[in-house]
Amino acid sequence: MDRIDASTLDLKEKVVSINRVAKTVKGGRNIRFNTVVVVGDGNGHVGVGMGKAVEIPEAIRKGIEDAKKHLIKVPIVNTTIPHEVQGEFGAGKVLMMPAQEGTGVIAGGPVRAVLELAGIRDIRTKSLGTSNPRNVINATIDGLKRLKTAEQVAKLRGKSVEEILG
Repeated sequence: MDRIDASTLDLKEKVVSINRVAKTVKGGRNIRFNTVVVVGDGNGHVGVGMGKAVEIPEAIRKGIEDAKKHLIKVPIVNTTIPHEVQGEFGAGKVLMMPAQEGTGVIAGGPVRAVLELAGIRDIRTKSLGTSNPRNVINATIDGLKRLKTAEQVAKLRGKSVEEILG
């Protein structure tokens, strides 16, 4: 898969979670901050990154940098996704179903952030399994990677789009 150049896109970012982590060493505790950041252009491109640093702003900056390196292209049909899909990552599962125009984004916190920044405006989702933001977001990204357009399916099967759609 080709890497998407982040410098050509107008990306918006959203911090999904900030977590304080501590490591106990001989001299006491080392405290750092973990962040999960989502970036997207609202037009079919979205990425997720993790950052870790002693200070929160630095962790967020690292997360944004990481997210820009992991951008994916999401197929969007009108304002929703082309078909139902389930993404999985660890114990996190996210079921995503296309919705009619005007439905809006029916999704929980971490999933909502990813879908809104991807540019999907009408979708129904259900988060199953863990509620850990990291796993839920990665499951969402996995589901979005699995989406295929009618053109891609037709090409794989060696048929026309009309034959696929019936």
